[in-house]
This record gives sequence, C-alpha cells and structure tokens, in this order.
Amino acid sequence: MKDENEGSRALHIGNAVLDAAREAVQALRGSWDARQVDGWTQMVLGRSGRVILTGMGKSGLVAQKIAATLASTGCPSLYLHPAEALHGDLGMVTSQDSVLALSNSGESDEVVRLLPSLSRLGIPIAAITAKPGSSLAQAATWTFLYTLPQGEGCPLDLAPMASTTLQLMWGDLLASCLMDRRGFTRDHFALNHPAGSLGSKLMKVSALMRTSWPRVQPEASLTEVLRAMSKGHLGMTTVMDGAALLGVITDGDLRRALERSEQEGVNPLLLVASKIMTRTPTTIGAEAMAQAAAAVMEARKITFLVVTEQGAPCGVLHIHDLLEAKVL
Repeated sequence: MKDENEGSRALHIGNAVLDAAREAVQALRGSWDARQVDGWTQMVLGRSGRVILTGMGKSGLVAQKIAATLASTGCPSLYLHPAEALHGDLGMVTSQDSVLALSNSGESDEVVRLLPSLSRLGIPIAAITAKPGSSLAQAATWTFLYTLPQGEGCPLDLAPMASTTLQLMWGDLLASCLMDRRGFTRDHFALNHPAGSLGSKLMKVSALMRTSWPRVQPEASLTEVLRAMSKGHLGMTTVMDGAALLGVITDGDLRRALERSEQEGVNPLLLVASKIMTRTPTTIGAEAMAQAAAAVMEARKITFLVVTEQGAPCGVLHIHDLLEAKVL
C-alpha cells in the first residue's frame, strides 16, 4: 500500500511540473509578438558585434545555453556574468554588441545594476522576463515576455522550473528566427560543427576526398600499375588519358587479370592497364554529402569512390576517410 501511495504521489508531483510547463508554452504560443522578434533580429544583423547574454542564478545557466545555441547557428555570442561585469568584465562589451538579459522577475539586482552602464554605452538591450513592468523590461527596447498560468510547477512554487523552460523556449525561438533571417544553411552549420556526429552528418565529399591520388596511363605495364598502387596506399589506381577517367584498377582487378592470364597462357608481365581496369568505376559528385557516399560504398561493397566535378575527376574518397571522420 505504501509503494502505491508513493507512486501516486510521484505521479501527481511529476504531472504538476509537466502541466505547468505545458500551460506556459501554450500561453506563449498564442501571445508572442512576431514583429518585435523580427525587429530584434534586424537589429542584431545590422550590427557587427556579438549578442551578449547575461543573467543570474538559473537564468544565468539558461543564458549560457542560449549563447551556445546562437554561436553554433552563426551568431557570434558569449555569456557575461553580471556580477563579474560590475567588477570590470563590462569592458568585454563593445559598442557594436547588443545585450539579451534574462530575469524571471526582471529585478535581479546584479542585472538591474548593469542597465545604466549599458545605456550610457549605447548598447541595445533586449530582455526575456515574465514581468512587463519590471526594471529590466522597462529598460529594454525588445521585451520577450512569458506567463506562468500554473506557476513554476514546483511543489513549493519556489524553484525555477516552468520559468527556465520558457526562457529556453524563447532562446530557441529567437535563434531560429535569426537563422532564417541570416540565411543560415546546413553547410554553415557543418562549418561550426567540424567534430562529432552532427559535423559528420553534414560533411560534404569535397571536405574528405583526397585531391592527390594514384593514376597511370592506359598503356602502363603491370609493374607500373603495381608501383602506382603501392605508392598510393589505397589499394587502387585510376587509369587516365590526360584529364579523362578511363577506368580504375583494384586489388581484385589484378587477381582476376592474373587468373585470366594463367587460363589463357599469357605472360602476365605483358598485361597493360587498359586490359586490367574496370571501365565503369563508381563515381560521386564533390558536392554530395559524405553520408551519401558511405551509403553507396556499403551498398556496392566497395572501398573507394572516384570524385568528380562537372564530369571530370577531382579526387578519390576512401572508406578510411569516412571512418576517420566518423561518418561510418
């Protein structure tokens, strides 16, 4: 009976947190001012500086997350601790920067004490707060408001819960609108995420391919082919006629050619590249996604692709390159 009561109590308390956040998000869904957001994004894009995020306590932690999101989506930004700013770090803010301050009450002492200095410096101020009549809201040119119809959702209604969720929502909303206004693309995102799974998913073949690769002429002898393959360390060589790709030779092509020579009674040392090569090698465009290249290699059970640009070979992508970049 005790376990059932405890489980019921946990369900009640947990649902209170979820309900408070849901109702607050729903209220924001019907009340946020798109024109004010658009005005803020135009201001940010019209300045050459950064968006400076600031806030105390839990709002400060949310501000750090928003700063990270903005930076990763093409908007230079950083978090400035308001207490440290009051003791000298305000010098980090330049005349081309703007400030986005977070405070649920709009009366956080350290944040409010910053406002006169920011105004004197001519720094544009935006605010995320629940209190339109607060000191912060009154000092801000752009005020991004939210309400908490069911309070924080905390059993004591004291710990920031729904309020920090709404601050995070505002941060994501602003970042999304700014990305759209800036024309931020998947390619730009990849540049800001060169490592990890996000970066690997967005890499293009051109970023991973080898621009120097083994090649021989069609009349190259077997020993010349072997020399080129050994030097290239890719288990292959292309067969080129000038800038034109005629075919490729792999370890498998060599084995098959040697077997045919034995069956036909031909001296294998008389073999030339044009008689060994595969004439229709699998290719991929330089602008294709690396993941697409990986899918082709896996489907065809091959270890490399010749990369082309406007129909001409411009590189070779090996499976080791994909493994190294954690695409595979």
